[in-house]
Amino acid sequence: MSKFRLAVVQLHVSKIKADNLGRAQQLVKEAAGQGAKVVVLPECFNSPYGTGFFAEYAEKIPGESTQVLSEAAKECGVYLVGGSIPEEDRGKLYNTCSVFGPDGKLLVKHRKIHLFDIDVPGKIRFQESETLSPGNGLSMFETPFCKIGVGICYDIRFAELAQIYAKKGCQLLVYPGAFNMTTGPAHWELLQRGRAVDNQVYVATASPARDETASYVAWGHSSVVNPWGEVITKAGSEESVVYADIDLQYLADVRQQIPITTQRRNDLYSVNSVQEG
Repeated sequence: MSKFRLAVVQLHVSKIKADNLGRAQQLVKEAAGQGAKVVVLPECFNSPYGTGFFAEYAEKIPGESTQVLSEAAKECGVYLVGGSIPEEDRGKLYNTCSVFGPDGKLLVKHRKIHLFDIDVPGKIRFQESETLSPGNGLSMFETPFCKIGVGICYDIRFAELAQIYAKKGCQLLVYPGAFNMTTGPAHWELLQRGRAVDNQVYVATASPARDETASYVAWGHSSVVNPWGEVITKAGSEESVVYADIDLQYLADVRQQIPITTQRRNDLYSVNSVQEG
């Protein structure tokens, strides 16, 4: 199976968790109805994004939100990358992505490795570390189509993570993310294209839809980029589902045409994981 359909859900996230969960479930069904085999939800899809919301909306895993994801994956027969939710575990909070298989079973749980602590004077300051703890593991899962690597938002800025995933055989990298109105127009697409072309992989990102009334305004523009670095599908700012047909033969062709994998000077440098997830 060298081709499969990927769907990226750009969900409008409200302050009402039940509405977020119900809408996510509905859009996963819509995506499956359009032939999607892998569906990706956005970062913080069950709650507003912000340090003031994480503790209030946090859940244990398994919990209410992951139960909804498990049921949706099973009902629709899809691999469901469950965006992320605030997770509570032994007194700590994490920004966590749960991935479920078509049988509804949890395949992997990725806790955001790199916390979003930035300060752009006059534009935006945000400190996830005020409330969240970082994850300490890499996260990959197998499908009948290809191996997939998972990162969350700020993780995409760290090229080493993508390099390690590619080195370990991932052909698709997924990053649920919520870039903002400062970093979004500047770096969102640039980083996706960079990770894709550097590693000759497909890269998919899922953002919440833009809500100008929210305390944190997401950029939107969920996208899929191919191994040549081309954006092959992109949402606008509103709630929508966008699709891309992932062609693994095309990926193989790109790697053959520009064989950086075999030309890499492993005698001079290397990027390796210290701790396995």
